[in-house]
Amino acid sequence: MITQGVFIADRYEVIDKVGAGGMSDVYRAKDHILGREVAIKILKQEFSEDATFVAKFRTEAQSAAGLEHPNIVNIYDVGSENGMYFIVMEYVEGITLKTYIEKKGQLNFKEAISIAIQVGRGIEAAHQKGIIHRDIKPQNIIISTEGKVKVTDFGIARAASSNTIHADVMGSVHYSSPEQARNGFVDGKSDIYSLGIVMYEMVTGRVPFDGDNTVAIAIQHLQEEMVAPSAYAPDLPISLEKIILKATMKSPDRRYPTISDMLMDLKKALVSPNEDFVQIMEASDLGKTQVMSRITPEQEESITKKAAQALIFDDEYDDDEEEYYDDEYYDDEYYDDDEYYDDEDGEDDSRMDKIITISGIVAGIAIVVILVAILGTHIGVFKFGSKKVTMINVVGTQLEEAETELKGIGLDDDNILVSYEDSDDYEDGVVLSQSTKEGDEFSLNDTLRLTVSGEEEKNSSTSSDSSSSQSNSDTSSNTTSESTNNTTETTTPATGTENTTSDADATVAVPSVVGLTQAEATTVLDAKNIVVTSTSSDYSDTVPTGQVISQSIAPGEMVAANTTITLVISKGAKTTTYNYTIANPYEGECTYSIAELNKSGSIPKSGAINISDVTKAELTVSLTPAEGVPGDPIVNQVVQGTAN
Repeated sequence: MITQGVFIADRYEVIDKVGAGGMSDVYRAKDHILGREVAIKILKQEFSEDATFVAKFRTEAQSAAGLEHPNIVNIYDVGSENGMYFIVMEYVEGITLKTYIEKKGQLNFKEAISIAIQVGRGIEAAHQKGIIHRDIKPQNIIISTEGKVKVTDFGIARAASSNTIHADVMGSVHYSSPEQARNGFVDGKSDIYSLGIVMYEMVTGRVPFDGDNTVAIAIQHLQEEMVAPSAYAPDLPISLEKIILKATMKSPDRRYPTISDMLMDLKKALVSPNEDFVQIMEASDLGKTQVMSRITPEQEESITKKAAQALIFDDEYDDDEEEYYDDEYYDDEYYDDDEYYDDEDGEDDSRMDKIITISGIVAGIAIVVILVAILGTHIGVFKFGSKKVTMINVVGTQLEEAETELKGIGLDDDNILVSYEDSDDYEDGVVLSQSTKEGDEFSLNDTLRLTVSGEEEKNSSTSSDSSSSQSNSDTSSNTTSESTNNTTETTTPATGTENTTSDADATVAVPSVVGLTQAEATTVLDAKNIVVTSTSSDYSDTVPTGQVISQSIAPGEMVAANTTITLVISKGAKTTTYNYTIANPYEGECTYSIAELNKSGSIPKSGAINISDVTKAELTVSLTPAEGVPGDPIVNQVVQGTAN
């Protein structure tokens, strides 16, 4: 039994237990030889008795111990004592990325890219040593109170070799690649897929695939297309969305060839977030010879510098966070800490590391506040968060009566969202279901969804309220959908008898989502435990762009919980659009400007920019060579587009 004060290997004094996993427990300890705090991961007893498992545990731990990188939790020691096997690691004060996402909801794109770059650099260092992590997930990513991001837990990592590597030990299924799900060949592209899923969760606040069991989730990774992240994060830049989509292609050949290629696109996304530069290989092109554009060292240096400048956080942060930012974190002494940030890749990468870490301070300060808030709330010092009430049952009552009862426990119009569906078994105006069941806690920052029998026009007195509620709760519903998704709808028969059907056997009525935006439709269906697995798009002269034209299951049809549905999203009335490719004609970098699009930027040597879906048949382009590059400026050149 490991208790406070116990010494391990006559060197490490256990201070307290800080975590537990499926295979091991983690303790904070004091290293009395070097006088520093460390984390000790101790293999659980049931695994310690398995000689094969222990041999693999020690081999893999020793392999991971060879990794030294600022974005990897370093391993100091591996040993055993009286049948107990342990790993001594760097102790990092902070919280996991999973906790950070849960507290913040959705991360803005700069913060998500900053974290992704640091995680990617840790993965890159491992791949260069021939080690595949195979369990990249937010729980294995730690953000320190200084804002430094570190990858940990190489417990199921495997040294790569020329031999086939199979995923005989699967990581967390929510983040596992399709090849891991099918127990196939695993290489660095599996880590790229998992990082793409982590990035999806950072920007949307949710994982793309979820289900009742690991098998169901694994099948989704193998067979189903995920909902585009912009459906949950409408302001997500196109470059970051396409990076996520490319990283999470089901075919490894359609993903980034290496983590280094992905890191380069992440840097580009900081420089030009709204530029559509990410190239995703079509499935039909697999096996064909591809001409790959290579980034020269000069171009990489330029992109790194510009990315570092773009990563300085500005007014995108909430006002209530800005008060924590102090100039002392950005003083000259911090910039002069070259000894710590010295990097064999040179001065520019060192500067990039510094600025990434400076931006991470924003996260670090937020983490400190979160940790204090959690501790203070736990011991009763602080009363953070919105008020919570215990939900009552209003199923089977008239809507007006239900609203009165709900307001009696503290809800108001902004907390209630009403949708209607036809029902032959209930009279008009009766509440058929509620998204939070009786007895569950309900935050007054959340939205309660009521499904009412009848048609909306028959209940005009309440439709305007519900419409207003929907408008006012869009942002809240996006960030709280994960919590409401886990609730079970309560449905009571008209006779008032209690519903004894188990959750697994429950059926729900499919709501109509035609005319809603993709994000709204997904939220409404999630509340009914109906899973949107894929969407397609089509032109429509009557349905505005971004709204649902049709759904694969008719409204009102009764289906089992967790039934899948597909949606067709309107692209609006069909209009002719044009694509443009503007190449750099100079022997060095140049800048460009496009008058009609109010767009400007730079084009690297021998490079080009691609602009898609422009409604104008021609554009006026000006090009100017960089200082020292020979050639005259090209002013107001008319360029013809290629019609789609």
